[in-house]
Amino acid sequence: MIIQFCLDLGIKTFATFSDGTKVDAPKPLKKRIKKYRKLSKSLSKKTTGTNRYEKARLRVAKFHAKLKDTRTDFLHKLSTEIINENQVIVLEV
Repeated sequence: MIIQFCLDLGIKTFATFSDGTKVDAPKPLKKRIKKYRKLSKSLSKKTTGTNRYEKARLRVAKFHAKLKDTRTDFLHKLSTEIINENQVIVLEV
């Protein structure tokens, strides 16, 4: 017996399952907004092309990479959970 499973992606909630379960998307930037402002302000005050500018630019780049990794981790964990719980997954285009 195959159980039908529907997944609806939305704006307010990241995903809503057919059984009524809702999954909210993580908001990693919301937690770290003060740190981002500090790093960005520090970068904007540096002179382009200097060593200090490059160090500040790398700090901002690492910050963005961390945010990206957090979002990617969430997607991988959610997709793995969906796959492990269901027998058949069908995509409708």
